[in-house]
Amino acid sequence: MAKAMTMCYLLLIIFFVYAATADTQIKVTNNPADKLVAAINENRTAHKASSLTDNPGLACIALQYIKAYQGDCGAVGGSDAKKPPESQFAEVFAPNCGVVASTLAPITGRFLGCETKYLHAPEAFSEILIRNQKSLDILYSKNHTQVGAAVTGTDGGSPYFWCVLFSSGKPNKTFTFESGVAKITKPGCFSGANDECSGASDWSALNGIWLFATSVLIAMGFALAL
Repeated sequence: MAKAMTMCYLLLIIFFVYAATADTQIKVTNNPADKLVAAINENRTAHKASSLTDNPGLACIALQYIKAYQGDCGAVGGSDAKKPPESQFAEVFAPNCGVVASTLAPITGRFLGCETKYLHAPEAFSEILIRNQKSLDILYSKNHTQVGAAVTGTDGGSPYFWCVLFSSGKPNKTFTFESGVAKITKPGCFSGANDECSGASDWSALNGIWLFATSVLIAMGFALAL
């Protein structure tokens, strides 16, 4: 009887450990691009600027904008900074996303950052994207009506890119998809897509597996000792 009670107690401990790990894993699979847009709108409204509409078509194009760098972190920022030609928006980015080229609207601002380590959305916003007064001027501009954000490197690979595009176009009438939904553009995440995407090169899932396995071994050790 004592042996059975001990086993039940240990199994309960294992269950709660595993449940806690699963909860942690769920938290890191939320779309970081959505969180980046939330951080932008929270900051804008806190400074009496209007909240911007999250446009998934614009966000998908932001993801294509990142991919144009082909993982070259050194081409982002600094004296050697580069950016894709404007012609690529209509010729490459829109077709890759399934966005109707005729619905493209002017880009009124952009943020782009790259780091070798992953940062969660609030930190990426404040530490990577907002660097100086020019960044703040872009952030609070009254010319923006909508926004789209994208993040790559979230499958565990480095470097990590964050991109935000702003536009003055009319929501629901600009950056529209040909079939109503974006083409498959993985890997990477973009905002407004109503999906989840791994938020970081996070060891929580792997740690959870090891923690669960260790708990099982401990339980077996106790049971055999009884």
